[in-house]
Amino acid sequence: MPSFKIDTSTAVVFVATTPEPKMVNKKTGERAVDRETNASLSTVGLLVSDEGEGNLYQVTVPETGLPEGLQPGMPVKVIGLKARDWENEFNGQKRHGISFRAVAITPAA
Repeated sequence: MPSFKIDTSTAVVFVATTPEPKMVNKKTGERAVDRETNASLSTVGLLVSDEGEGNLYQVTVPETGLPEGLQPGMPVKVIGLKARDWENEFNGQKRHGISFRAVAITPAA
């Protein structure tokens, strides 16, 4: 499925929740990894405010793109943010949504 770039150049972005390991299987503890770089993936909550509207996004980022010490309330910049729609069927129920992925998160200047 295609992904779409999200322009955050005019947005104010804050960390809402600290990075957590993204799991493929919580029972076995298997971590999700980036298929291209083989880096472990984490998910971080970001509050993105732009043009009078604020939204909370759960963004997946390779651990290589996360700086140390990200804390809630910290202003950050998001590099390479993309959205991708998804759909699957689990136990006979169809589910769908939008996932968010970034190349990196850096502290705001």
